[in-house]
Amino acid sequence: MNLPVKDIDASVPYYVEKMGFEVVEQDVAPGEPPPSKAVRRVVLERDGIRIALAENGGDPDQDGCAFHTDDVAALHAEFKSRGLEKLGELKDEVRKDGSRFEVFFVIAPDGLCFWFGERK
Repeated sequence: MNLPVKDIDASVPYYVEKMGFEVVEQDVAPGEPPPSKAVRRVVLERDGIRIALAENGGDPDQDGCAFHTDDVAALHAEFKSRGLEKLGELKDEVRKDGSRFEVFFVIAPDGLCFWFGERK
């Protein structure tokens, strides 16, 4: 998954410091321009889950991803303690198929939107 960001160098610290990810792979060192026609890309990992951020020309305000967790309340509390600013409150969500989740959303400073949910 290559989630679009405008500036890798500005985005990565948020995911590491605020969301607890680790950088596990990067195509270009921080601050270096990519080779011609290449896309700067960083792979992040947390709890065995990997995401990639990429300067690929996409619109971060129109993208994001969903994470299923087995303890959404604990994750919400962790994020709150880390000082996430655009952290939504926990709420119940009922899908069209009747499935129920406890969820919250996070909007990262780069504009990406993340859904975190636990099936109930």
